[in-house]
Amino acid sequence: MPDEFKNCPEDENEGIENATEQIIEIGSVIKTKGKHCIHCLTIVGQIEGHYILPPQNKSTKYEHVIPQLVAIEEDPEIEGLIVMLNTVGGDVEAGLAIAELISGMKKPTVSLVLGGGHSIGVPLACSAKESFIVPSATMTIHPVRMNGLVLGVPQTLSYFDKMQERITKFVTENSNIKPERFRELMFTTGELITDVGTVLDGEAAVNEGLIDNLGGLSDAIECLYQQIEGGKK
Repeated sequence: MPDEFKNCPEDENEGIENATEQIIEIGSVIKTKGKHCIHCLTIVGQIEGHYILPPQNKSTKYEHVIPQLVAIEEDPEIEGLIVMLNTVGGDVEAGLAIAELISGMKKPTVSLVLGGGHSIGVPLACSAKESFIVPSATMTIHPVRMNGLVLGVPQTLSYFDKMQERITKFVTENSNIKPERFRELMFTTGELITDVGTVLDGEAAVNEGLIDNLGGLSDAIECLYQQIEGGKK
């Protein structure tokens, strides 16, 4: 049996049903009929952390994503991971936890930004070994925000600074942008209405060194295949 079909289900209809169920339940699918067996993980909407979001919100739950990543790293049949991103941000610590897990994987990883990579979506996009962004997508860089009760004491500002520094350190260590430039984009005024920060389109994100490549799905999959084949050699 050829290698590209060794992971295929014997019943094609059963395989389609299984893939559909995966998409509905956890927003991911394992591709099994190509040259290599890769896992597609989607991170969309808002990253849900310690608090449950309203039912009308499209969200990615970190308690679903974390065990998936562990399983992908441990499964010998899965050769690589492609992460599809279209997020509006969300829980900072949950998003950073997912980004750290992806960054720490030994298996080949590629990220592709579609639509938007807002706020905590920036470190998520940078976490893969190689990152791509489509020309029409945007990445929004702005300081950390907090909802709910905020105490007006110096410790609150110190907490914000420390959290912001964690994000800046992760992004700059996993991309080609300098810390000074990242902070400059983060605190730009006059670009966002009633807000501070910068919106970068696909080409600008690549030029700034935030994302590695400008490209689409075929480019991302080809890069992932190259990583897989290069690792085997």
